[in-house]
Amino acid sequence: MPALDRQDDVFVLDLGDTENRFSPDWLTAVEAALDEVEAAEGARALVTTATGKFFSNGLDLDWLFAHADQHEAYVVRVHELFARVLTLPLITVAALQGHTFAAGAMLSLAHDFRVMRADRGFWCLPEADIGIPFTPGMSALIQARLTPQTAHEAMTTGRRYGGADAQVVGLVDQAVEEDAVRSTAVELAASLTGKAGDTLGTIKTRMYAPALAALRERASATG
Repeated sequence: MPALDRQDDVFVLDLGDTENRFSPDWLTAVEAALDEVEAAEGARALVTTATGKFFSNGLDLDWLFAHADQHEAYVVRVHELFARVLTLPLITVAALQGHTFAAGAMLSLAHDFRVMRADRGFWCLPEADIGIPFTPGMSALIQARLTPQTAHEAMTTGRRYGGADAQVVGLVDQAVEEDAVRSTAVELAASLTGKAGDTLGTIKTRMYAPALAALRERASATG
């Protein structure tokens, strides 16, 4: 399950050591961690990472299919997580040490910066291959954070990007060796802790207003 630690002014949120799918309990733990980060005062930043083979494989489809009556509420909750991370009033860095797929990839895009392992692991939006369309909110988030060409390729082809290729097309900001992923992300976050505050939150909210509006509309499809 997700766990929050703090290294000086940098909070480190570890999403877990499994596939880190968005189960209700997992979402609750992440939401509680973000509550703590937001409630803190002064200079601070957030690094989100995980332990093991996966950063996150996204939605918990097994749970979702078994609880079809809760489909809409679940999607709304996931959308709100994306919107919240996108507008946190502090710098956020996703440290992608493993596979980053589907909604897990979207969560990474909600962060200000991304550092990815260069030698192994893929960043991928497989929705076209698994027959699950993006919600309007998810589409808006992806298109707000990527160039039109990269968003089109990633969304329509399901291409699996390794770290070096991901950096070339702007999916991630840095691709580094495995043992440097977390430390690089923490170093980057630490250099920007002084940006935390209401002004930064307002800048992000205004910058991504169309995507936020789409994310906060109730959707009828999953992604």
